[in-house]
Amino acid sequence: MLLYGASGHAKVIISCLRAQNVEINAIFDDDLSKNELWGIPVVGKYRAQQSPSLPLIISIGYNAIRKKVASSIQHRFGKVAHPTAIIDESVVWDEGTVIFHNTVIQADAYIGKHVIVNTAASIDHDCIIGDFVHIAPRATLCGNVRVGEATLIGAGTVVAPNLTIGKNCMIAAGSVITKNIPDNAIVRGNPARVIKISA
Repeated sequence: MLLYGASGHAKVIISCLRAQNVEINAIFDDDLSKNELWGIPVVGKYRAQQSPSLPLIISIGYNAIRKKVASSIQHRFGKVAHPTAIIDESVVWDEGTVIFHNTVIQADAYIGKHVIVNTAASIDHDCIIGDFVHIAPRATLCGNVRVGEATLIGAGTVVAPNLTIGKNCMIAAGSVITKNIPDNAIVRGNPARVIKISA
C-alpha cells in the first residue's frame, strides 16, 4: 500500500493497515523536509510511475485537500477498515475510504469514495455518505441520514433519523442535528443552528 500525506491522520491509517497485516511501502508528501514516518520512508512528491501496481490511500484529513489530490492524480485507490470496526455485510463502501477503530456501520448503508469514518463513529441503517466526507470521532448518525459531498460531521455530533445534510458543510463538534441542513452551511449547537452559509 502507498499513502499520500505524512500526517497524524496517516498514523491512524498505518495502524489500521498494520492490524490487517498490510505492508506500507512508501508515503508521498509535498513537504520535502519529511523523510520518514514511523520508520516508513517518505519519498517526496507523488510520482505516478512509482509502484503503479500498488493501491494508494490519500492520508489527508482535510476534505477539500483530499478531494483536490484525488482529482489531480491517476492511481488505483485502496481502502481499509480496522479489525475492530463492525460493518454489516450489506454495507457498500467505496475506494479510498478508511474506517477506523471501534466504528459501527449498519445494514444497507452506503459510504462513498475517500470518506473518513473516524474512531468509534456510528452510522445506522440506510445512511448514504457522499464522497470526501469526514465523520469525526464518536459522531452518531441515526437511520436513513444523507450526508453530502465533502461535509465534516464534527466529533460527538448526533444526527436524528431521516435528515439530509448538504454538501461542503461544517458541523461543529457536539452538535445535535434535528432538521435538514442546506449546502455550504456552518452549523453548531444543541439543537443545531445554521451560523453561516459560505459562498
